[in-house]
Amino acid sequence: MSAQTFSFTHIYFSLAVRQGERRVGKTVAIMQPYFAPYGGYWRLLAGSDLFVIYDCVQFPRRGWVHRNRLPDAKGEAQWLTLPLAPAPFDARIEDMVFASDAAERMADRVRAFPSLARLNPATDRLLHAAPLTGPFVDYAARQIEVACELLGVACRVIRSSALQIDPQLKAQDRILAILQAVGASDYLNAPGGRDLYQPDAFAAQGLGLHFLDDYVGPSWSLLHRLSSEPLDALRTDIVGQTPRPNRT
Repeated sequence: MSAQTFSFTHIYFSLAVRQGERRVGKTVAIMQPYFAPYGGYWRLLAGSDLFVIYDCVQFPRRGWVHRNRLPDAKGEAQWLTLPLAPAPFDARIEDMVFASDAAERMADRVRAFPSLARLNPATDRLLHAAPLTGPFVDYAARQIEVACELLGVACRVIRSSALQIDPQLKAQDRILAILQAVGASDYLNAPGGRDLYQPDAFAAQGLGLHFLDDYVGPSWSLLHRLSSEPLDALRTDIVGQTPRPNRT
């Protein structure tokens, strides 16, 4: 049977990788849970039916999972880092927990950022999405849910650690296993993922492979943007750059 594709607007880079019987349309995005990430991240949720928090992989200590950059009093980018407890080098994201004094340490760190000095309701909801106790991913998952509520994004959120994926599977093979486990028809990925995946491997499993175009907008954390931009304008910016696939 010939390959089938979706019709996308120019925002999407689309690959003709559909083969076999058409499944019921279910676009899925999979990504590590970043701490209050920039606007482009949220398009993965705005463009998907299901977002899988990728927490069954190693915690990246120098990445953006537990920290982000905001402007300090001089307007220079500085790290705001969530206080996590020490963990083995090979700990997974799902294994990370907050330090016993995380709430106090976070309150002290926030003082370095003028945009967080007087929290408006939206910024306050996002920053304090959940208590800084217990598993980090509980906080991260709730922050994602709060952001979706603020942005008007309707997307179901689950965790990859709940899917019992074979831990021996790595990289693309693990992603494919997750997609099969949740009954996906299509995989929506960030722009930087183009070099990570082989279209033929997705085609062999009847999956559509799609990539968002580069995000056009500020790179600041959503925390900063919520404190400095009207919420309606922020919604329009993020959701407006995220057309949904037209399945025909």
